[in-house]
Amino acid sequence: MDSHTLELLGVSKIKELVAARAACSLGKEAARALEPSRDPAEVAARHAVTTEMVEALRSGLRPPLGGLHDIRPLVRRAQVGAMLEAEELSQVAETLRSVASLADWLERHGENFPRLGGMRADVGEFGPVGTAIEGCLDARSKVLDTASRRLSTIRAEMGEVEGKIQEKLRSMLRSPDVKRALRYSNFTMVGHHYVLPVAKDHRGEIPGSVQRTSASNETVYVEPAAIAEKSAQLSYLRAREQKEIRRILRWLTAQVGQVADSLLGTLANLAELDLIYAKARYSIDYQMRAADLSDEGKLVLRRARHPLLSAIFRRDPAIFAEPAPDPAPADALESPAPPRPAPEPPREVVPIDVHLGLRFRILVITGPNTGGKTVALKTVGLLAVMSQMGLHVPAAEGSQLPIFDEVLADIGDEQSLEQSLSTFSSHVRRISEIFGKATERSLILLDELGAGTDPAEGAALGRAILDELDSVGNLAMVTTHIGDLKTYALTNARAENAAVEFDVETLQPRYQVHIGDVGQSNALKIARRLDMAEHLVARAQRYLDQAQGSTVPEWDLIAKMRKEAEASRQEAIAAQAEAERTRDALAERLLTLELESRREADLVDARAKLQPGDKVVVPRLGYDRPGRIVKIDPRKKTATVAVGHMTWDVAVDELMPQEVAPAAVGKPARMKGPRLEDFEG
Repeated sequence: MDSHTLELLGVSKIKELVAARAACSLGKEAARALEPSRDPAEVAARHAVTTEMVEALRSGLRPPLGGLHDIRPLVRRAQVGAMLEAEELSQVAETLRSVASLADWLERHGENFPRLGGMRADVGEFGPVGTAIEGCLDARSKVLDTASRRLSTIRAEMGEVEGKIQEKLRSMLRSPDVKRALRYSNFTMVGHHYVLPVAKDHRGEIPGSVQRTSASNETVYVEPAAIAEKSAQLSYLRAREQKEIRRILRWLTAQVGQVADSLLGTLANLAELDLIYAKARYSIDYQMRAADLSDEGKLVLRRARHPLLSAIFRRDPAIFAEPAPDPAPADALESPAPPRPAPEPPREVVPIDVHLGLRFRILVITGPNTGGKTVALKTVGLLAVMSQMGLHVPAAEGSQLPIFDEVLADIGDEQSLEQSLSTFSSHVRRISEIFGKATERSLILLDELGAGTDPAEGAALGRAILDELDSVGNLAMVTTHIGDLKTYALTNARAENAAVEFDVETLQPRYQVHIGDVGQSNALKIARRLDMAEHLVARAQRYLDQAQGSTVPEWDLIAKMRKEAEASRQEAIAAQAEAERTRDALAERLLTLELESRREADLVDARAKLQPGDKVVVPRLGYDRPGRIVKIDPRKKTATVAVGHMTWDVAVDELMPQEVAPAAVGKPARMKGPRLEDFEG
């Protein structure tokens, strides 16, 4: 989709809002790479799976994404034979544990959330690899003694040699002559060498090699000659230890490399799951919902809010950096700090109602140049793009959006200093580019049409552009404050006027969009409100009346009739949305009843097939305490069930065959992994 438009609308900030809600770097990267789709089936699928995740989160079912890391660089290195370090392998193991937990979560909740459950098929099984790594490394990423027999033997020998070295040093410390030569009476280590801290003046009294000198040069750290042989033996054992550790790490890396292709595919799938989770959190945080997808080219937004304005008003840290606190004055500790003012409640975004493609395809928004018109354009454009990115949108139930092949916008002051183009020239060039890309399936947004040049020529050019939009047949919203363009919609059945409400008293827009109304520039009212001399305002009013002539009442009558028709249309849209909501609620309730009925029938059938020896669960005894049927009395419809060391007589109707009982929540079973001993040779 047109990159310039995406930049104008602030789509990158929407991506940051989503990325901030991802659980790990995989989802954050996927969020920042989100692009709108032109495929209706893909967009519908994205909406559906996001809606499922919203329902799961609202039910308290959060996917266990903790511990999931972006280990793709590590996996690719393992794939080509490069050795991973112990810390890197620990990160792989932690991710594999998270993969197992997520696979279990998707499987357990797949029945209630089938689209999420369908993702389970693309999550691989890596239990043996994770078990192999965890069997060799401890929680601090240190290779365990038990990682291999060879390493265990080497470390046992090292412990024995170190014990002898320490015993020899303790023996030396008991000698008065040695004590006299030391700075303090204890041995220490420099690197891997055991040393004594000898005073500089007594250096020659203890034979040995100097390993280090203190910063003050008052202490020299001497490895005594008496332990030199054992120290050399220990160094040799340490070298063997490092060689064995590297052999173990290479073996563990090879285990990762063998599953690299499957693991990379799984990580891509879980990145998508994290992205879905981030979309759902964003939807819940900002009270959004999926817009209905219209295959008839209808755009209906009910109580739509600009998502970036909502984020700014809420000071969302994803896009709103908090200012650094002012430094405290020098006398801050001497005088009490003044009380901080109470934080202002967050502002609310004014929702708007907009529709295109029902009776008209072009909406001309007129009124004073105060910013409200531009916000309306950006709201519609941004929500259309968000929907095609698979995101929910901040709009009321009953909102509909088509799938656009392009959203094309020319918004704001785009004066080009690099190309020495004026604002008007930049707009003309941009509009030419837009018409070069536009089709009947496009949404075009043009801000301040005809501005930046002579009003008469600007109006003529604006009408020509509106005619071209009408000819292409796409949906379009344009804003203007040129009076002559206000009559365009009154002469074209495929166009309509709208106005953004403006408060003359406060000189601020109220942002409400009134379709069917003609916006007034309010220049004279504003001039009077700003205390311009009354005789100047009165003279301007006379000139205005002369210029408008006698046709104004007829235009006002037509505009009034169209405004009344629009009010009736809005009531019909609201009534249709309510009817559809009721229909959807009834359909969902019917589906729930059908599923419950089917489950009950399956349960009755399963109970009828129970035999002694079958495993069952008795809910009142706890789902985590499965039992075994000892005997069944068909006449009394009772069964004797052994649970642990106890037996219980219960009604058959209380039994839950284990295959239909809810899965017990717990850690996934540890799988037996490959053995390093099989690799030794």
